[in-house]
Amino acid sequence: MLLARDDINPDHVDKFGETPLLWSARSGHEGIVRILLERSGVNSDRANKLDQTPLWYAASNGHEGAVRTLLVRGDINPDHVDKSGETPLFRSASNGHEGIVRILLERNDINPNRANKLDRTPLWSAAKNGHEGVVRTLLAQDDINRDQVD
Repeated sequence: MLLARDDINPDHVDKFGETPLLWSARSGHEGIVRILLERSGVNSDRANKLDQTPLWYAASNGHEGAVRTLLVRGDINPDHVDKSGETPLFRSASNGHEGIVRILLERNDINPNRANKLDRTPLWSAAKNGHEGVVRTLLAQDDINRDQVD
């Protein structure tokens, strides 16, 4: 109902640089993510003050539906790096979200070896946090750097 009004800005940015889309993706509200993405004027890849995007949050929090909905868009950088040097793949691997890791690894525009500012890769983080399924998924990739676990 609110989105039908002309005086409502669906891409309003709060003091942290966050938008309704970012919060919806962060919380896994796939239906709301879809509704917001249908509106003109909504920046689907807008980062907050920490340089974290809606996809970064959806991947970090394990919301596969929101991740898939966002990735359908051609204007999203799935390998976007936040201020800590972490990507959606890094966050999903670190948090043990194996399904999202698989979704992201299906893409050609993601570097599975991109290290954060501490020189830790998604594989390193998944191994450190004991996410066996994610480690196996990453090691199954031909282009994965195994130096941090061998």
